[in-house]
Amino acid sequence: MPLWLELLIRVVGVVAAFLVLPLVVGQAEHKVMAHMQGRLGPMYAGGFHGWAQLIADGVKFVQKEDVTPREADRAVFRLAPVVALVPYLLALLVIPLGPNDLVGQPLDIGLFFVLAVVGVGVVAVLMSAWASANKYSLLGGLRGAAQLLGYELPLVLAAASVAMAAGTLSLPGIVEAWQPWWLIWQAPAMLVFFVAGLAEIRRPPFDMPIADSELVFGYMTEYTGLRFAFFLLAEYVGIVVIAALTTVLFLGGWQGPFGDEYLGWLWTLIKVFLVSFVIIWFRVTYPRLREDQLQRLCWLVLVPVALGQLVLTAGVRLALA
Repeated sequence: MPLWLELLIRVVGVVAAFLVLPLVVGQAEHKVMAHMQGRLGPMYAGGFHGWAQLIADGVKFVQKEDVTPREADRAVFRLAPVVALVPYLLALLVIPLGPNDLVGQPLDIGLFFVLAVVGVGVVAVLMSAWASANKYSLLGGLRGAAQLLGYELPLVLAAASVAMAAGTLSLPGIVEAWQPWWLIWQAPAMLVFFVAGLAEIRRPPFDMPIADSELVFGYMTEYTGLRFAFFLLAEYVGIVVIAALTTVLFLGGWQGPFGDEYLGWLWTLIKVFLVSFVIIWFRVTYPRLREDQLQRLCWLVLVPVALGQLVLTAGVRLALA
């Protein structure tokens, strides 16, 4: 196969995943929340089980007026939703779906690359907050910056633990080195990574930057129409990325009971959707944390646990060497 054709197929596949998987997660969130909270609305659109709810939401956003505040920095204001989306698209490029190079772009430092680009999300939050010329947006942006910068540390430490255990920064390499007993050995790191990942994508109960009860809608207050929809899409893509990273790093990726060679992609997708379901479940179950509780959880719980897990992993690696 010519190189250009192979690259085209890989890019088209990643873009398709970028566009389709978040919509599937968004539709699932509508239905899961409707069942868990007894909501009737999302179960009616289109008839059977509310199958057209997501389409109705899309039509609603397209019809809404695109408003830019008079005092806003227009260029930065309009660019922020795009900056929120691009890091997750780049992250999906290097996350493997299955064995035999079933990945957009295999990198020997794939884990380092993903953690680096996902951290760019804080830039979009600050851009939208500052450019909106709104005090509530600015407060939400400052909360978001403090939250994202704080939770980067336990996220990276937890990922470093499993990378140390596998002896590589390559995401396919980590999956190949993974063993079922890691579910117990690396369980603290997985918990830290998952919770820090929720905070990174600002999902409940870590949605202080967009707390509607006191900040209207935080850094997204002034956004309408498709630009607001892009921020929501970035949230759902973030769910997919965090779920996929949790799957690849801690749940064995494409490894399953049988058929890894041919059904590896299916095992990966099943695990990703199961983790996404847990993320949605958290939104329905837990109330929003206060700002002091959020920071206390990060610095007094997650960081010490991640450091302890890192020391444990180093000790086990030395003992097995």
